[in-house]
Amino acid sequence: MDKIKWWQKTNVYQVYPKSFLDTTGSGTGDLNGVTEKLDYLKTLGTGAIWLTPVYPSPMVDNGYDIADFTGIDPSYGTMADMERLIEEAKRRDIKIVMDLVYNHSSDQHPWFIDSASSRDSEHSDWYIWRDAKPDGSAPTNWRSIFGGSAWKWCEARQQYYLHTFAEAQPDLNWENPKVRQALYDAANFWLDKGVGGFRIDAIVYIKKPKEFVDGEPDSEDGLVNIHSMIANTPGILDFLHEFKEKVFKGHDIFTVAEANGVEPKDLPHWVGEKGAFDMLFEFSHMNLEFPKGELWGQATGYTPAVIPGLKKVLTASQQATAENGWYPIFFENHDQMRCTRHYFPDSAPKDLTAKAMASILLTLRGTPFIYEGQELGLSNVAWDSIEDYNDISSKGQYALALEEGKTPEEALEIVHRYSRDNARTPMQWTKGKNAGFSVGTPWLPVHEEFASECVETEAKEEDSVLSYYRRLADLRQHGEAAGVLIQGDYEELLKDNSSLMAFKRSFGCREVYTVVNFTGEEQEYELPELETASLEVASLEESSKGLLRPFEAQIYIRETC
Repeated sequence: MDKIKWWQKTNVYQVYPKSFLDTTGSGTGDLNGVTEKLDYLKTLGTGAIWLTPVYPSPMVDNGYDIADFTGIDPSYGTMADMERLIEEAKRRDIKIVMDLVYNHSSDQHPWFIDSASSRDSEHSDWYIWRDAKPDGSAPTNWRSIFGGSAWKWCEARQQYYLHTFAEAQPDLNWENPKVRQALYDAANFWLDKGVGGFRIDAIVYIKKPKEFVDGEPDSEDGLVNIHSMIANTPGILDFLHEFKEKVFKGHDIFTVAEANGVEPKDLPHWVGEKGAFDMLFEFSHMNLEFPKGELWGQATGYTPAVIPGLKKVLTASQQATAENGWYPIFFENHDQMRCTRHYFPDSAPKDLTAKAMASILLTLRGTPFIYEGQELGLSNVAWDSIEDYNDISSKGQYALALEEGKTPEEALEIVHRYSRDNARTPMQWTKGKNAGFSVGTPWLPVHEEFASECVETEAKEEDSVLSYYRRLADLRQHGEAAGVLIQGDYEELLKDNSSLMAFKRSFGCREVYTVVNFTGEEQEYELPELETASLEVASLEESSKGLLRPFEAQIYIRETC
């Protein structure tokens, strides 16, 4: 495995610092909380920690509205705390990966404050400004990702500015070379601090079309989702290759970009030796319930058809990165529902669905990304009122669902499934007060079932989801299957079976087989190769070759020479 880079051999753990561990009693997590749990994270095979933004921010979008790209928000600690985290992680052979949010800034960033003050200011063209239509309305009918018009009127300039996300997140003008250089300088600042890589947020939106035109409305509000109008505009890769040249090149780091809308067939242009990044988060497998774009009110919800779709897009991604680039495997992050519910009916036992997804996550080809609490098998939340939700996206989608004719009850059910708050509830450490997250009042409520689904409880149980994750992490990195799982080829099996997902990994004289049942019924299957294979891991005891019980996962290993 000498040719395999360090980030291809390890697991990445995503930390949402606000919800990870509070060491001050403020009710929000902090950097010292991450430092305190480094040894725990190491038990999951963690070699890199992706931190969601910890920069100074008004927190309109929980830190993704950045007011200073080279600082630390006081709620998370100090720069000294950050430097200590980087150093303590390094002692444990863990790299810290920063989140770069470069499509936009906060409207409280000094650049924007100056830009909004006058058409003649120093930063006047650092953002996207347009005149109103003749009738005074917004320049286009684009809807922001969070709902409502993507344009906001500025009285001082007598112009509108574009915000792909919230009003408080004005889009930066990447056509301006001074903007690009300032962003590159900020990234290099963090490299000088010793970080081990970057996750780049919402990168598909940085390049805007030459002409801004109205789109065909896709909902009752008369607007069109901005994603369909600006994502992956031709010329974007020119910007990204410049980014690579000015920042990434020559450093022993990894880069992974969030690229919603990039399809598996396009991956070779984005990743690999000639690509802009090492890895790319594409969302084909996450968006299976959104046939008309990410409009929650028009989502299909769970249906059995999701499983053939999941198999198809995962295989396409594996094939697209087989010879060029590398795949970041993920089923959860800070913007998604919990995977214990994503691909399964509500009646499915959470522990089994969590183990099923863990089996796939940790045996596919690529670098596994484990999201905070995923290793405990956490599920979604269902709060009583939209007012109980913090997520700005949930509020916007709720309002849009009402406009589409949904009742308040129906709209709230939609939020229950898709809210980003599902993934943002406090991490569950102990059976004590607030699950050991904070001695104060947590910024979001803790799951009601935290006593049975916390690190303290699950670490003592051999059949818990946490123990299962630890076992698979060890298998992937240190067991007989390690060489196969890290660098082996991928081949889909049982392709036409709509209930099971099965695939083979092969390298040298060894093969590893993963078979997972996504249904609540027993399923028989035929894989003659398993006659000479031995069972390595199973999510249920007393497994049988050729038979999967409801939601069961099995992993086999086979010697071929």
